[in-house]
Amino acid sequence: MTAKTKPKPKKKPKKTKAAEVKPAPRPPRARAAHCDEAAPLTAEQKPLPDVVADTPVEEKSPAEWAYERLILYIQNFEEQLDNEHEIAMGFTGGDAGVLRIEGIGFFDPDIVTFYGTDDEGAKTQLIQHVSQLSVMLRALPKQTEAPEPTRIGFRLAKDLAKD
Repeated sequence: MTAKTKPKPKKKPKKTKAAEVKPAPRPPRARAAHCDEAAPLTAEQKPLPDVVADTPVEEKSPAEWAYERLILYIQNFEEQLDNEHEIAMGFTGGDAGVLRIEGIGFFDPDIVTFYGTDDEGAKTQLIQHVSQLSVMLRALPKQTEAPEPTRIGFRLAKDLAKD
């Protein structure tokens, strides 16, 4: 005689919970205080553009996140310049001089690069690790041969939207 075997119980399908809703990522904290309450808004005080806010900070490399915020600072600084000035960058902590900003880039995970010319018109590039990032934005008189000041902030912000 053969022993009767019990049929294996059927596995019950797992109950699927209602779609688990992840909380929306919290925007990064930023703050600025000024002596003059009528001072123009700063990059920290403005809402992040959608193109920057769409990707959570946790998913960005330190270089990409630094690059995006630098663009916001550059654009905000340029908004406050008159037609006789354009943006430049001073190197803090050294005597390397000033770079008239003509481009900015990043290389994941940790490099930010600035392209431009120095105060003598020589082609200049600064390659900086994000842990050493220290930038001073300056307003320089526009180049006399240029009919309009060069504005890079708008072009940089437009480039953010390409991704």
